[in-house]
Amino acid sequence: MFPIPKPALVPNTYAYESEPMVKPTGFREYDARWLFGKEINLMGIQALGMGLGTLIKEYGVKPELVTGHDFRAYSASIKMALISGLMAAGVKVHDIGLAVTPMAYFAQFALDVPAVAMVTASHNENGWTGVKMGCNRPLTFGPVEMTRLKEIVLGAKFDLSGGGSYVFHENFPAIYIKDLTERPKLARKIKAVVACGNGTAGAFAPQVIEALGVDVVPLDVELDHTFPRYNPNPEDMEMLHAIRDEVLRTGADVGFGFDGDGDRCGVIDNTGDEIFADKVGVMLARDISALHPGATFVVDVKSTGLFATDPVLIGNKVHADYWKTGHSYMKRRVNEIGAIAGFEKSGHYFFNKPIGRGYDDGLVSAIAILDMLDRSPSKSMADLKNALPKTWGSPTMSPHCADEEKYGVLDKVVARFEALKAQGAKVGGHDIVDLITVNGVRVVTDDGTWGLVRASSNKPELVVVVESPVSEARLHEMFRAVDTVLRENPEVGAYNQTI
Repeated sequence: MFPIPKPALVPNTYAYESEPMVKPTGFREYDARWLFGKEINLMGIQALGMGLGTLIKEYGVKPELVTGHDFRAYSASIKMALISGLMAAGVKVHDIGLAVTPMAYFAQFALDVPAVAMVTASHNENGWTGVKMGCNRPLTFGPVEMTRLKEIVLGAKFDLSGGGSYVFHENFPAIYIKDLTERPKLARKIKAVVACGNGTAGAFAPQVIEALGVDVVPLDVELDHTFPRYNPNPEDMEMLHAIRDEVLRTGADVGFGFDGDGDRCGVIDNTGDEIFADKVGVMLARDISALHPGATFVVDVKSTGLFATDPVLIGNKVHADYWKTGHSYMKRRVNEIGAIAGFEKSGHYFFNKPIGRGYDDGLVSAIAILDMLDRSPSKSMADLKNALPKTWGSPTMSPHCADEEKYGVLDKVVARFEALKAQGAKVGGHDIVDLITVNGVRVVTDDGTWGLVRASSNKPELVVVVESPVSEARLHEMFRAVDTVLRENPEVGAYNQTI
């Protein structure tokens, strides 16, 4: 009988080496994230594998699964512990080795396997680990599946009937790379900085983009799991500034920044400006809707209001569907309503046919941007950006808030803004005209300025984003107004970055 996991154990003790430890908060809304060693141990990972295998069989899915791991000092050992649990639960495991997350999603199709469990901490700092999971390609788990998985694992309610097996797919990355690059080369000469923050994407991104005929300037592509320069996260200004400097130094046409597990792509234009991913999404929506008039695009609630107000998109009869932030929520929505693409401010893009298979892949996103440039041979990336209506937007800003407290705090913040609206009170000196509460609260004022507060789905943080179509001053007014409401709650800590 496998032991019931404990929420906490002390390292370097008999109990730590003899019992599974799984902190309950590691089961997030749509994937799993823990601080390895502090919140989960290897026996806890083994329990997760047993639980996932049990859940797959409970859903009546063929017990076959693809797994891979990102480039961190501990990811391979975590993957092997996960595999041992999966096999104990009767799952046939297909191991593709070191991989970016979209390579594992691709493998579900290429190997005709229904389920996936990718060992990755994504863009989280070193010390974190996690698993992105699904059993209905191209979708990944949402809250219903994650809640059931949590129940199985924490209660040790495993089906350990056995019968599992293991196969390693040697040189699988070559199949993935061929799928991305077996297409016509770009007609336009393009020089691109390709930055990977020494994360997993460095093993694959430069050669994929170079195979398209691009002059690649590699930046921090050598694999180094200490992340010596900066964390590979294209939402962090440190990474974006490093790419900016290299674009300006080399005279590149565009700069790409890939996150730790390669499912997101950040963009710098030829003048060194960081273009937030939601604005890049508007540029891509313009390009794609010119080819597919009347297209539907799903957009997360952190994203710019331009998807609904841009005159070019309106002229192309685009329908913008604002939805919950989170790669699983967005992926599901894109596929449910048959959207041609989904865009998330974090840089997760989801392309359906004819561009992609419905899942998020930073390289597919980069290729779509290169194709957009190829179709606009007389225009630079900056030209395409400057053609958009002007708005002032913030990066994603994240004040610390404990996992155990953040949802309660968010409930109070939502209630506070609802009360302000009911009272006819002003926010940042303007009337509230709309409160969008599909995912946290997005407060929209009478001049189109808005501010969003939501709970991070994978870290002990809240998330704040603000935008104004009026001025930078209004952007800062809205941020101060939102932050004032947040500061009514002592559980809210310091920001990772602010404007």
